[in-house]
Amino acid sequence: MVRPGGDGRPTLEDVAAFAGVSRSTASRALNDDAYVSTRAKEKVLAAAKDLGYFPNQAARSLVTRRTGAVALVLSEPEARLLDDPYRTSVMRAGYRELAEVGSQMVLLFVDGHEDLTRAMRFLEGGHVDGALVFAPHRADPLPKALRLLRLPVVFGGQAGNLRRGVHVVDFDNEGGARLAVEHLVAAGRTRIATIAGPQDQTAAVQRLAGWRATVLGAGLDPADLSEEADFTLDGGRDAMDRLLARRSDLDAVFVASDMMAAGALRTLTGAGRSIPGDVAVISFDDHATLAPAMNPPLTSIHQEPGAQVRQMVTTLMSLLAGADIKPRSHVLPVTMTVRESA
Repeated sequence: MVRPGGDGRPTLEDVAAFAGVSRSTASRALNDDAYVSTRAKEKVLAAAKDLGYFPNQAARSLVTRRTGAVALVLSEPEARLLDDPYRTSVMRAGYRELAEVGSQMVLLFVDGHEDLTRAMRFLEGGHVDGALVFAPHRADPLPKALRLLRLPVVFGGQAGNLRRGVHVVDFDNEGGARLAVEHLVAAGRTRIATIAGPQDQTAAVQRLAGWRATVLGAGLDPADLSEEADFTLDGGRDAMDRLLARRSDLDAVFVASDMMAAGALRTLTGAGRSIPGDVAVISFDDHATLAPAMNPPLTSIHQEPGAQVRQMVTTLMSLLAGADIKPRSHVLPVTMTVRESA
């Protein structure tokens, strides 16, 4: 009869005895060693399941130098992160995708210098195997600081000011803006404005560039038709106010996020403009619970946070497995979901 260890929990020796194999064979089978026969591996796994055996993670990490944890690092003010539907989608996707590969997600917010210092101390302390990082601001010191660590890192979106030597998974922001403007031009709109995101973020810069290039390519004049805001509802509302005050004749607007578009819709409705009759509106994100719930429902450029995080996790797991992957920017395509606003 197999007896559990002194603390009442089954041990590796118990599993080996129950499966009828040596302790070393049981250990290799539980670590998925390729040199263990399929039959032996099946017997060991069945024995571990029957006995309720779970490997000692602390002991295993001493051998494998793996913790089984991955950091999801969001370098934004905490209050804004929790109010941002896109970032909450990223957090959910991070949890799901890491769970799929057997990793625990450790969530880190970096909001200011003190947070940066604590985060760097934590990341270099051997608590996680790697990091998935969202640091969209061009002046953010985090991406450069991370290069000093011996830690695999994959960025969601551009890594601050870094352009080389980093693994990036991004969306086709400029192409998404092009889709939006081409749709508006095809609908006969000729005075197409934009509410751009903050120009210290690469995604916002690319969306503004896509709007401008496509407007000019259609032979239209973009003069006085752009405003910058901060990816918030209030920012979109105020930017729309400024646009209407300056160009009351505008007949369409491309807004760089769903949240800003919600604010823009409030301004347009308050000003007595019908949507899409007087002004057609297209936004960016196509958040599942926000864009369809607007009045009218928003036509929006669709980007899928789950697909981005999934590719980030795949890249990180390959790096942890020792794969020779050259740093590059992996750009995911976007599509347009057409609804009543345009």
